Amino acid sequence: MFILTAPKVSLCWITPDPLLQIELAGRTCWKSEGKLEPGSDKPFVQMLLRKGHEAMLEHASMSLRFICDRGVTHEIVRHRIASYAQESTRYCNYRRGVEFIIPSWLDLPAGVVSLGNEATPGSLFRIGNTPVVDDAATKWLADLHHASQTYQYLLNKGWAPQQARSVLPNALKTEIVMTANMREWRHFFALRCAAAAHPDMRKVGCMALDIVRQQVPILFDEYVK
Repeated sequence: MFILTAPKVSLCWITPDPLLQIELAGRTCWKSEGKLEPGSDKPFVQMLLRKGHEAMLEHASMSLRFICDRGVTHEIVRHRIASYAQESTRYCNYRRGVEFIIPSWLDLPAGVVSLGNEATPGSLFRIGNTPVVDDAATKWLADLHHASQTYQYLLNKGWAPQQARSVLPNALKTEIVMTANMREWRHFFALRCAAAAHPDMRKVGCMALDIVRQQVPILFDEYVK
């Protein structure tokens, strides 16, 4: 038995009034603090973007939590101008059930995966009460089942989680919090929401983009999903 989980993204924290903070910092360059007034932050930030003066965007930042597979986090952490906190396979013990992320190209529900039974003939696995009949999905689930079973076996043999983790695949569910300034987030979305991005990376990248557009739309309106 193991668990399939859908990827998720959530907002942890954002600089209060990020556009105002950017304006407060940016007006220092022209000593135009006297022009600051209610509503002046939006046109000021738009002016910065037109001029390519994006260094000012570094004065506001944001933290997002990604629930995804470990293959995706290997791409996320390549953004070096950011800080990270990630679920540790050294110290986390998955004895109660290993979780894996559903790939974007497989139409599978989230839930507990178990071996099929007489009620589901021709199906090696079922997710909840749903039998899995696709051959490729069955093969994928079989590998996850084997990895999960081996992991549990090694724990029972006295291996520490940091030792048993070596059998777990990229599909392993993980959580990572990424904190970066707004300039780096723009770089993140330019790469990770692009059509050429890995489909699973692009999926969580676009989920994140939907969140931040609600917070500071001016900074991220130009990115097309």
